[in-house]
Amino acid sequence: MSYLAATRIPLIKTMKLAGTSLVFLVLLGLTLGAKLNAPTIAAEEATRNGVASQEERSALEAQLKDLEAQIAENQKKIDDYKKQGNTLKSEISSLNAKISQLNLQIKAINLNLEKLDDEINTTQKNINVTESKIDANKITLAKGMRDLYEADNQSLMEVLLANENLSDFFGNIESIALVQANIQAALNEVIALRDDLLEQKQELAAEKSDVENLKNYRESQKKGIAATQAEKNRLLTVTKGKESEYQKLLAQNKETAAQIRSRIFQLLGGGELTFEKAYEYAKLAEGATGVRAAFTLAILQQESLLGRNVGRCNYQTAMHPSRDVPIFLALISKLGIDPGSIVAQVSCPNAHGVYGGAMGPAQFIPSTWALYGGWQKNGMNWEYNSSKDSIGKTSGNQPSNPWNNADAFVAAALYLKDALESSSCSGYASQIPAQAQTLKERCAAAKYYAGNRWYNYRFVYGDPVLAKAAQFQQDIDILTAG
Repeated sequence: MSYLAATRIPLIKTMKLAGTSLVFLVLLGLTLGAKLNAPTIAAEEATRNGVASQEERSALEAQLKDLEAQIAENQKKIDDYKKQGNTLKSEISSLNAKISQLNLQIKAINLNLEKLDDEINTTQKNINVTESKIDANKITLAKGMRDLYEADNQSLMEVLLANENLSDFFGNIESIALVQANIQAALNEVIALRDDLLEQKQELAAEKSDVENLKNYRESQKKGIAATQAEKNRLLTVTKGKESEYQKLLAQNKETAAQIRSRIFQLLGGGELTFEKAYEYAKLAEGATGVRAAFTLAILQQESLLGRNVGRCNYQTAMHPSRDVPIFLALISKLGIDPGSIVAQVSCPNAHGVYGGAMGPAQFIPSTWALYGGWQKNGMNWEYNSSKDSIGKTSGNQPSNPWNNADAFVAAALYLKDALESSSCSGYASQIPAQAQTLKERCAAAKYYAGNRWYNYRFVYGDPVLAKAAQFQQDIDILTAG
């Protein structure tokens, strides 16, 4: 075989380098990239639906804002009744206000569910449009690449014989190079579309999880109404409507400092702490951040009891592979922890496929821990910088450890401080100035759990945290007074 006959030109052309076949190839290459960006009928419909959906959401938001104001007004009544002192009349009034509060929250939850249903429909339509684009372009790209591959097997002699003039040959080569470039660009866009599709599916999974949690919370609020009404009836039965009997009941139910000190404060992933020891950690964090100890205690207590899968999964099956796994491996390597050990277990993905990977008592995912724990990316690697370890500077542990109780308390307080000062929480609180601190803490608690989706969790997660914080504050007051 001669050298000339054996020479190949990579991806020369599709079918034959002559006539209409070459024109088809060039047009294919020139339009592949544009095809991905061209608005389809489905995309245009999704856009129109999106405008209508936005109008509906705005109307729902207006209704929610009105309900928020009513809820805040009820909270003010409850607080005022508490200030009146521990009397039977104020307690009954407070219970009535709580029942009204729960009913308002159920209305707000129903509105949120309407809004989420609309968002889910919009996201699903976006997913359908993206999948259609990917499927259509994968077929076109596959055919173009197959034809070019077949043309690649033509020898240089065959190509020269197919062209009357040498200038035609070189013109064809230039066209082929353009085709190759356009196919590469189209391939890159398909990859980008795939990444976008994965993000959309994660968003949809998160929204479905939001709906599920809101529905569960709505049911718990309905039970809360029944329980509060039963408590009111029990109180009236036991006291027979007499103030003196109510005061005796208060004395019997009041916890002593000794009982509080002996209470076990459960932290899954962090072992067992007495309340007194947990308060010491929370007080340390309060001194560094200004976040009240009772609020931090409530967050950690809530985190430890959320879900049945906390700390039960291996990082390989639970974590976001690109966002969290590299940081996680660098962190546990620095801490000298075996990634396959029980100590290094993390939270599992939820039923809808949203990534888990939260670590230790504070339930931070690795990428969030890195922000406060002194980890910075250097090229492709993550490196620890003790001067940036905000957690370790307060706890004294460097590097800070997500599975260490002291570090977990400080980390939680640092995050809460940033959340309380964020524009989203400040803006939310400014709607009702008289309840600003309560709204800020509700928002910050919800951000702790759901990040940017906090608004859907301001009642689901925020209010239970605030209720726990109020209970802990009572315990702290007894401890500090004793």
